[in-house]
Amino acid sequence: MSVVHQLSPGWLLDHLSFINKINYQVHQHHEPCCSKNEPTTSVHLDSLHVDSMSSFGSSAKFIASDSTTKPEQDDRGNCEAFMQKYIFRSELFDINKPHIISAVHKECQSNEKEDIMNGIKKEISISTLRKKRKRCLTFNQGELDAMEYHEKIRGLILDGSRQIIQESLKNGFLHPLSEKPKCSEPIALPLDTCNLSELCEMAKHLPSLNEMELLTLQLMENDMFVTEQDLFLRLVENNSSFTKIITLMGQKYLVPPKSCFLLSDISCMHPLLNCGKTYDVIVIDPPWQNKSVKRSNRYSYLSQLQIKQIPIPKLAAPNCLVITWVTNRQTHLRFVKEELYPSWSVETVAEWHWLKITNSGEFVFPLDSPHKKPYECLILGRFQEKTALPLRNVLPIPDHKLIVSVPCTLHSHKPPLTEVLKDYIKPDGECLELFARNLQPGWTSWGNEVLKFQHVDYFIALEPRS
Repeated sequence: MSVVHQLSPGWLLDHLSFINKINYQVHQHHEPCCSKNEPTTSVHLDSLHVDSMSSFGSSAKFIASDSTTKPEQDDRGNCEAFMQKYIFRSELFDINKPHIISAVHKECQSNEKEDIMNGIKKEISISTLRKKRKRCLTFNQGELDAMEYHEKIRGLILDGSRQIIQESLKNGFLHPLSEKPKCSEPIALPLDTCNLSELCEMAKHLPSLNEMELLTLQLMENDMFVTEQDLFLRLVENNSSFTKIITLMGQKYLVPPKSCFLLSDISCMHPLLNCGKTYDVIVIDPPWQNKSVKRSNRYSYLSQLQIKQIPIPKLAAPNCLVITWVTNRQTHLRFVKEELYPSWSVETVAEWHWLKITNSGEFVFPLDSPHKKPYECLILGRFQEKTALPLRNVLPIPDHKLIVSVPCTLHSHKPPLTEVLKDYIKPDGECLELFARNLQPGWTSWGNEVLKFQHVDYFIALEPRS
């Protein structure tokens, strides 16, 4: 379960616990009998032949090895099988101090007995005072809109988070400053040796699938021999009860049970549209355009027009709940509410906020910081279809709820919404995440980096058990 506390203002989520409740177990065999073979439950797509890597030639082809080959036996003819369990690296959630240390945090650190909530109140006062003392500037309309919006939700964020954080401190999920563990050593994260977005670009040059060919590649309980399957033009499903390992360009990725994904860019979404399925929940995390993204060149962004062209009406079931992650720029918020949702026939019904905190309950940024805010927005809407019947046994969606959690240190690794949404969708509803970077059981995930956070280096292999 990811929900630690549910109070009237919202929820406290444990993102790490949610990941580690997923059955990340893989059938493997002990060395040395399997030294010449990969794990028997893996589908391998690790050999890419391209006429010209610089031009991503049109003759690109994926060769998949036989995952059902029997492992070599030792002198006794034995090859012991075991279950390899993986857990997510807990270091990636070690947020023990705010990203920006203000004077009030230093004061709190020097006086360990000071109450954390008083620290938050002081932080707000100090940051507000500093803003007033800054040189007078003429604010543009965007900055004025942002300040107005912040003042509107500031009290909601402060009062709601106080209740949730106090409850979590009382129950021991969060730890006061005096109990914070020592900072752990930074861990080595995987390099982008397998650039997924570039592979998606390569896939555009592959021969088009015959209309009669299946658009889905199923990784069943007993893996079949897979030859030259095109990963990028098919939905890949793991319908088994165990995790599978996909090796792609020498990099290993964990595919959790009961999950489905499509690795492609926005120009190759037809497998989603042609699979004959519509979705009751669609979560969207668009690559918004902003100055930071342009400067860092961290990922490619989409224009508002490109986002508008995403075929949500073709993917949405009647009364589908559409949720869009939005940065704090007012132009983006207004665009979603006033242009994007109306163009999709989606009616805005609520606005929620994700508040990011440390393991001791501090905001990761000062609440009144003029630059970075400790919260992000979610805009919730319902897809409107004239012939749709009203949903039964589904609660109306409340406005201005808070989702409070310790964020992952990986950029844009959003908290799971499965449990907080369960009261607002029909049971066993089909769920889709667009622009995803990780996989979840029971969800279909799409994006040009959809396997990014499934890289095996983000996980720890536990001692195997026979």
